[in-house]
Amino acid sequence: MTDQELTWRGVAARWDRQLFDLVARRHWPGADRVLPRLGRAANHGVLWGASAAVITVAGSARARRAALRGAASLALASAAINTVGKWTVRRPRPLLEGVPAARQLATQPRTTSFPSGHSASAFAFTAGLALESPGWGAVLVPVAVSVAFSRVYTGVHYPSDVVAGAALGVASGFLVRRLARDAEGARIVPGNERTAAEAPALPDGAGLTVVVNAGSGTAAEAGLDVVRARLPKAELVECEGSELPAALAEAASRATVLGVCGGDGTIGAAAAAALRAGVPLAVFPGGTLNHFAQDFGLTGAEDTCRALAAGHAVRVSLGRFTPGPASSGGTPGYFVNTFSIGAYPLLLKHRLTWAPRIGSAAAGLLAAWRVLRAEHPVRLRLAGRTRSVWLLFAGNGTYHGTGPAPRRRDGLGEGLLDVRLAYGGGRPGPRLLATAMAGPLTRSPVHTATRLRTLRIADIPKGTALAYDGEYALAPSELVLDSLPDALTVYRPRA
Repeated sequence: MTDQELTWRGVAARWDRQLFDLVARRHWPGADRVLPRLGRAANHGVLWGASAAVITVAGSARARRAALRGAASLALASAAINTVGKWTVRRPRPLLEGVPAARQLATQPRTTSFPSGHSASAFAFTAGLALESPGWGAVLVPVAVSVAFSRVYTGVHYPSDVVAGAALGVASGFLVRRLARDAEGARIVPGNERTAAEAPALPDGAGLTVVVNAGSGTAAEAGLDVVRARLPKAELVECEGSELPAALAEAASRATVLGVCGGDGTIGAAAAAALRAGVPLAVFPGGTLNHFAQDFGLTGAEDTCRALAAGHAVRVSLGRFTPGPASSGGTPGYFVNTFSIGAYPLLLKHRLTWAPRIGSAAAGLLAAWRVLRAEHPVRLRLAGRTRSVWLLFAGNGTYHGTGPAPRRRDGLGEGLLDVRLAYGGGRPGPRLLATAMAGPLTRSPVHTATRLRTLRIADIPKGTALAYDGEYALAPSELVLDSLPDALTVYRPRA
């Protein structure tokens, strides 16, 4: 090490100590009660774990994803601190001379001083959170700053320790975001959809009409900001609730391309409108649940805008359920994700009934308790054979995951239904648990799973509920489930 380097290190150390002494000498009104306790609350990441739990319970789907990224960022920063940081520099802790006794911790840390682990954890969690959900991040930034400052205030770290830890934490947040985006990007273009060469390119949005579910909240608003900036000539129509079907049908009848911004239920309704009008569909994810967009490889509105500008689209399959002759006919319904009869539609029915009064989370728990405790299996005829089932599930394409609780698909061009049955008998809880432990394509006394093009369902009891793409309705007395291969053209960017 040169004399100049030694000189610079000496100057930096002197300034570090002077700033440390300045904090120690200064009186900070009210801080003696707050900062030491805040620092202790952050020990072992407890404060940030509690914050993640609160956000998970009270926040939206995006907030829950942000909390998960914050926790991953914290874990990465902690691993870097404890395996490399503390054992590389090995800087001793500051001497407590001049630090008032009221501020000092009852138990002094025994690890080395550089960098500050508390600061790294605080800024890692907050950065990971803020990069996905700026609103929640803004709430926790003052807390993170206070935790970091408390380490100097209580005399256990030099200011440079805190700055280095905070920088490492922020870097961890950015790295986790990059890894998450790479993982999401790897799922784009699952591989079994055919390219739709006839899809028009709309570089400025002329000819595109986007119907927006105004009830989708901030996620939809963020998507619309991107659309306005990238596709200035697109027409935007905002509506919600009972207005949506008519608005989608009217927009599809006059648009070159029908766009939709909302969650799975809204996207399913738009797919039906686009199919009937014979126009391509552009999906801008913007709802609480975006399973279709995730399985399709759309990570946000920017992806859809890029695909529209380039004119790149693929053909996807749709699921359809058609009332049979015994039901006096009727209009077919369509689903982009899933269709079900039995336990899940009943759970959805109860949740929708109670959510306005007690909130979604509590309503979900109460609905699950009601279904698993008091409901009865549905007795119906499947492909000519009478069956008693707790749950009939049909997916638009093959889902990963065992039993009746699938997770995701690798593609939407398969043209087959993923049909799963949980047979009746006993109580639904043990039966559904047993089916969840069975293989995805097995036949057992409690569970059957297979892939079909068509399934006929008859003798459905009056008042039986069905659900499709998160929407609830009453089932007709008989219906036919089938898959429509390559039924719809949907925009998606090239890999």
